Amino acid sequence: MRGFDADAFEAAYDKVMAHWPADREVLRVPTPFGMTYVNACGPADAPPLVLLPGGGGATSASWYAQAAHLARTRRVLAVDLIGAPGRSTPAADRHPRTVADLAAWLDALLDELGVTEADFGGHSHGGWIALHYALRTPDRMRRLFLLDPTQCFAGFKAAYLLHALPMLLRPTPSRVRAFLEWESGGAAPDPDWLRLQEAAAGFPATRPVTGPRPAPDALRALKTSVLLLVAASSRTHDAVGVTDRAAGLLPRVEAVLVPGVSHHALPQSAPPELACRLTEFLGE
Repeated sequence: MRGFDADAFEAAYDKVMAHWPADREVLRVPTPFGMTYVNACGPADAPPLVLLPGGGGATSASWYAQAAHLARTRRVLAVDLIGAPGRSTPAADRHPRTVADLAAWLDALLDELGVTEADFGGHSHGGWIALHYALRTPDRMRRLFLLDPTQCFAGFKAAYLLHALPMLLRPTPSRVRAFLEWESGGAAPDPDWLRLQEAAAGFPATRPVTGPRPAPDALRALKTSVLLLVAASSRTHDAVGVTDRAAGLLPRVEAVLVPGVSHHALPQSAPPELACRLTEFLGE
């Protein structure tokens, strides 16, 4: 197997970041779990919005299609997950291993940034992290939007896991491309984003924190306002089942099916009106 090409990854990352607003800043934030790399844009005194990417090679760069619009009214703080592909650097002696560790990491991140409370947004696995953080630390989360979150309201489809298995067992650029082509139904992704996904194959990442879906009773007790946008063409899980279950559990949720988009097309290939809908929700 070809080894991880760090130079190719860095070049691909920079190419995607060229799609971000010109006023983007880089923040390197120390935490007990290592240095967290944050791509920030928007007025420094605007309400903060923390964005968490999905797993499987996604990085904070993936939010480029929404960053400029969201930054009109928010201080966007897009985070590279600790131990995952990206530019965050995990500590040598301490990695997040549990949901409690992830919450402690986010607490430390917000503390270092001087943020008392923030809006949050998460895609896929990042949505799972954000939802668990809302359940554990509701006083620090103002509003939460979730883009096709995984393992929150439904499990993975067996076919999805079978198609992902070759990429997970031996990640290579060609396997990443084949998997994304299958999941998206052959829809052409942004070529710069696709190159970054391919370049992330073999990234020396730590084992991601996973776990069961949040308990139904905990979801029923959540007071945070949630906007759930589910990819109607997702092959990851039952899209209708996800929206129905979330609507039946969360007391303050708007659950919407987004037509014509697959799981891995979010957030970078989302319909243009998505950014407007997110801004409306955050301003309500």
